[in-house]
Amino acid sequence: MDRPKLSVVIPAYNEETRLGPTLEKLAEFFKQVPYEVEIIVVDDGSSDGTFELARSFEPKFANMRTIKNEHNMGKGGAVKRGMISANGEFRLFYDADGSTPIEEIENAWRYLDSGYDAVIGSRALDPSKLEVPQPFLRRFAGMVFRWMVWILVVPGFRDTQCGFKVFSARATEAIFRRQRLTGFGFDVELLFLARKLGFKVKEMPVVWRDSAFSTVKLPRDAIRMFREILSIRWNQLLGRYRF
Repeated sequence: MDRPKLSVVIPAYNEETRLGPTLEKLAEFFKQVPYEVEIIVVDDGSSDGTFELARSFEPKFANMRTIKNEHNMGKGGAVKRGMISANGEFRLFYDADGSTPIEEIENAWRYLDSGYDAVIGSRALDPSKLEVPQPFLRRFAGMVFRWMVWILVVPGFRDTQCGFKVFSARATEAIFRRQRLTGFGFDVELLFLARKLGFKVKEMPVVWRDSAFSTVKLPRDAIRMFREILSIRWNQLLGRYRF
């Protein structure tokens, strides 16, 4: 089989309810595209039927595989394993709830084809469209988090947390093999590494629908993310990224 143009990596932890509809939409969409696609679901040690559900979808795709982590590694750990295992010329990691429609990949191609090494979805740029907006508390927490990221780690990005990010194979190998964080702060670390390594990153407005069953819990996860943001600077000071 020829090398796929695109790999789609979906981290999934206890996603038995939300993963099925997302995979159905991917199967329908990718039937219509003129390029080869690889689908990778990384089951991150789920205790429900996520793994079995993902395996049941494999016949619906020309190229799909399911990876199982025996123990929960965290979203960042699951994404890292999937992205490094992928074979595509470009590699998209994509949330299991499908909050960003997969059709947005067609908008990303014009940036990737013009020389960008990565394209990240953004809910904060005009004319992004939030079809189902987030609750006020989550919006406020996101604003505070964005200011922390700008001050402490990597200024300039309006939205670091959208679960729609696509990287070239070259950028993937350089960035994800240096990735150290496995929790929700890993997105920020990826952008920090991309900038330090000199890769061109485009922030692109996307359509986005808030999930009623988000796995992010405030304030517990907000505290964890703050600690992870600080650890990026600590890792840099200790020379752990080996630029």
